[in-house]
Amino acid sequence: MAAAASITSTPRFSSPESSFPSSASSFSGHSLQFLQFNPPNFKSARTFSVRASASAADDSVVTLLDYGAGNVRSVRNAIRFLGFEIQDVQSPEDILNAKRLIFPGVGAFAPAMDVLNKKGLAEALCTYIEKDRPFLGICLGLQLLFESSEENGPVKGLGLIPGVVGRFDSSNGCRVPHIGWNALKITKDSQILDYIGNRHVYFVHSYRATPSDDNKEWISSSCDYGGGFIASVRRGNIHAVQFHPEKSGEAGLSVLRRFLYPNSEITKVPVHGKASRLAKRVIACLDVRANDRGDLVVTKGDQYDVREQTNENEVRNLGKPVDLAEQYYKDGADEVSFLNITGFRDFPLGDLPMLQVLRCASENIFVPLTVGGGIRDFTDGNGRHYSSLEVASEYFRSGADKISIGSDAVYAAEEYLKTNVKTGNSSIEQISRVYGNQAVVVSIDPCRVYLKDPNDVEFKSVRVSKPGPNGEEFAWYQCTVNGGREGRPIGAYELAKAVEELGAGEVLLNCIDCDGQGKGFDIDLIKLISDAVSIPVIASSGAGAVEHFSEVFSKTNASAALAAGIFHRKEVPIQSVKEHLLKEGVEVRG
Repeated sequence: MAAAASITSTPRFSSPESSFPSSASSFSGHSLQFLQFNPPNFKSARTFSVRASASAADDSVVTLLDYGAGNVRSVRNAIRFLGFEIQDVQSPEDILNAKRLIFPGVGAFAPAMDVLNKKGLAEALCTYIEKDRPFLGICLGLQLLFESSEENGPVKGLGLIPGVVGRFDSSNGCRVPHIGWNALKITKDSQILDYIGNRHVYFVHSYRATPSDDNKEWISSSCDYGGGFIASVRRGNIHAVQFHPEKSGEAGLSVLRRFLYPNSEITKVPVHGKASRLAKRVIACLDVRANDRGDLVVTKGDQYDVREQTNENEVRNLGKPVDLAEQYYKDGADEVSFLNITGFRDFPLGDLPMLQVLRCASENIFVPLTVGGGIRDFTDGNGRHYSSLEVASEYFRSGADKISIGSDAVYAAEEYLKTNVKTGNSSIEQISRVYGNQAVVVSIDPCRVYLKDPNDVEFKSVRVSKPGPNGEEFAWYQCTVNGGREGRPIGAYELAKAVEELGAGEVLLNCIDCDGQGKGFDIDLIKLISDAVSIPVIASSGAGAVEHFSEVFSKTNASAALAAGIFHRKEVPIQSVKEHLLKEGVEVRG
């Protein structure tokens, strides 16, 4: 054992602290108690007595600062995939003893700072970084290094890098959150970015730090999205990235590998790829449900009917969820989405097989995972109440990066449009408040209702490109719940606008009429919604050929396109879609 070392910290903030309002949270098991945020209060001349542990001295150990929010499982899996063990931070001394420290910040700025301060970790973290010890911050782990953030604030940060973290400006046409695969502009030797070249990396955030004369010496790369922002910083052994290396495929794993093996003798690889801007995403979706024998299978329906038209009427079985998901990752899918299509009937925290699917999938899939089905408040058979936030938290802990809300979002939007009051109690508001709106996807399941006169309904209608069965020239899109089984008195346009205001960060736009038909996406619907909101829209339902993908990207403002059956049945490979899009001048991740 090494002798104890005495490390004296110095104050980071000399000016009097002002009060910064926020809706911070502290995490404790399944229950979350909302607390008033307290700004950092560092005491001068505080002394830590540090004794290095045997595990911290081990070259194969990474110390991980997991403050309890979001999907850190993916970072853990990536670290283990690269051959390292993990030691979790339990106390300030664990930070100071670390041989190398990774801080995968997930969620909102204020709750993270609140936890760091209440657990006494903020001062230890500053001390560790100021001593130029090996450090890698990810996403929020980069933002917290700055002086403050405007997110639910202003809120004081660690104050190590000059600058304020502000929200992207959607008024210039960029969609917020910034979600997807974008290109880096490397500005100086960063070591950990040696193998990125001109390849895309995955971002998901609504706030960013911008370059200035005061922080330019820190910046190792930037990214363009409605203007330039800081994509990574480096000073000595201190690294931090705004993107998610654990979700950026092989390019991202190279970043982690270079941080974990800084002295490796591997030479720089030639620059590959042609990344220049935000790419359009191609997403593989897996509808998952139990068959009649109780096994979880991937299925696909025609207009939401997933049973074979045979005497047995069995559930259509297209493969095992984890095996298919891993294959789609290898094939180049930019995201993988799991939809538990019976989740609206069951208690999701009791759905252990689905949670296990997520855990297993996240071990070898290093692109974003979304899961949906049954995200809502529940009361179990014993009378125990579970909030939608607790349900979502379990999905995040099991490996999900985003959760998709369906029926519950419809009810929340109806109530909001009726009262024009944000109660803070809807699933969208609860989850986005803690994890950020980029973690919340709302899945809309509308069906087309033809009209002779758009004034016949109170909902937004469109002139359709193909007339209805009786020559109707207009249609509105009625939202449904419970897997398309029940229509609701709200249109897709009204729903999309409402959920954006409530805090959703992305819309997954299905169409019951097009589902499983293979005749193309509903361009009228997708254009209507993607023009109406400033958050990203994922086009879904109807893809049957590579040309359908280029059509939806050329005729609408969709940020991504999703397909299921054509991938499951191997009718159209993912790589064929991407090759076609490249030929058509659409930027995609290679």
